[in-house]
Amino acid sequence: KPGTLLPLETEILEVALSILRSGQATFHGFGLAQTMREQSGSRSLTGHGTLYKALSRLEEFGLLTSRWEDAAAVEGRPRRRLYELTGEGARMAGSAPAEKAVAPLSRVTSEPA
Repeated sequence: KPGTLLPLETEILEVALSILRSGQATFHGFGLAQTMREQSGSRSLTGHGTLYKALSRLEEFGLLTSRWEDAAAVEGRPRRRLYELTGEGARMAGSAPAEKAVAPLSRVTSEPA
């Protein structure tokens, strides 16, 4: 259904919450994928394109925010996009699994209703 979280998106939110609880406020896609594989042996990631599409949807729903890493932090590698769990994303990640599977989401837009 449009506006509901996919299982991969739910898993991303749960892992993002565990990263936040470990004291790290931001994460990047590749690091998230590694953590997902380590924590749950995630088989949901068939390719990084799948991950980034899910991250984009979560951002559209207002559950994540993102920004480009500071250029000063980059030494001999490409800049990374850093993601951060929003308060609503943390709430969704911390709610009961049954609720997450069926909870309808409203897309956050900057356009007036």
